[in-house]
Amino acid sequence: MSTKPAWLTRHGQPWTRGEPRAIYDNPWISVTEFDAVAPTGRPALYGLVGFKNRAMAILPLHEDGTTVLVGQNRLPFGDYSWEIPEGGCPLDEDLLVGAQRELLEETGLAAADWQEILRVQLSNSVTDELAIGYLATGLSQVEEAPEGDGTEDIARVRVPFREALDAAMAGWISDMLTVAMLLKAYHMAREGGLPRNLAKAMLGWEGL
Repeated sequence: MSTKPAWLTRHGQPWTRGEPRAIYDNPWISVTEFDAVAPTGRPALYGLVGFKNRAMAILPLHEDGTTVLVGQNRLPFGDYSWEIPEGGCPLDEDLLVGAQRELLEETGLAAADWQEILRVQLSNSVTDELAIGYLATGLSQVEEAPEGDGTEDIARVRVPFREALDAAMAGWISDMLTVAMLLKAYHMAREGGLPRNLAKAMLGWEGL
C-alpha cells in the first residue's frame, strides 16, 4: 500500500499530562506516574513504563528457505520461549548496528543484506517501547559458539521457514515479535516483496 487511506486520521483530543512523578528507575526501565486528563475530559491517574532501549527483532533467512530460532527461559511467565533473535538497542545507538550486534551475539551469524520490515509499538497503553524488525539475508557463520550477553543460556535451531510459521500459528511460538515477523515475511513472500527464488524456498510452490 503506497497511499495512506483517508480513514487513517486522528479523532478527538489527545491525552494531557500533569507533572511527572518518578516511581522507579533502573538501567533498563523507568516507571513514571502522572495526573492526566483523558480525551473525554475525565481526570485519570496514569502509570507509564519507559524503556531505555528499543526492541530489536531479526529474522535471518538462509537461501534454502530456513531460518534460525533461539530458545531460552523467560522470567516473566516462567516459561521456555522459542523466538527469532531479539534484543535491546540503546536509544543513542544506530538501529542497524544494534540489530547486527544482536544477531551475532545470539546466533554467531553475520548478514550481507539488511532490510527493515517492521516497526511497531509494544503494549502502547502502558509503555513507550518501540520495536524494529529487520530481515537479514546473505548469511554467513562467523562465530561457532556465541556466548550471548552473560545472562542468557541460549539454544539454537535451524528450521524451515514454513515450519516456524506453522508452529507460531499453532500457538507453540508465542513471542509477539516472532509471530509478527514471521507473518510479515510470509506476506512479503506471497505478495512479491521478496526475491522469487527466496520466496519459493520459504513457501515451496504454494501460490507462486
